[in-house]
Amino acid sequence: MEHGSFEDQSKATFSLTDEDHTLANAIRFTLNQDPRVTFCGYSIPHPSDARVNIRVQTTGDPAREVFNDSCQDLMLICEHVRGTFDQAVLKFKTGKGLSAMDIKK
Repeated sequence: MEHGSFEDQSKATFSLTDEDHTLANAIRFTLNQDPRVTFCGYSIPHPSDARVNIRVQTTGDPAREVFNDSCQDLMLICEHVRGTFDQAVLKFKTGKGLSAMDIKK
């Protein structure tokens, strides 16, 4: 759910239900990497309420667009991490396994 102003679309608060610090902090990180963002922060209204509010203020671009781009960037980051992990596991399984690791006792 988005809370914002019709007059100034560069500021908005996005409320995500059934989420916690894990997703909110990741989205905050990707938003803060965007040069269009002047402010980004999140809050959890109450510990027993499974809701996260993410506030976004931009240099002029619509906050909804910047938020959407940030979510897309986060998905690409997750895909890259997953692909890198899967490649490392495959390399480990097809290689010599633990014997290929230089572990000194």
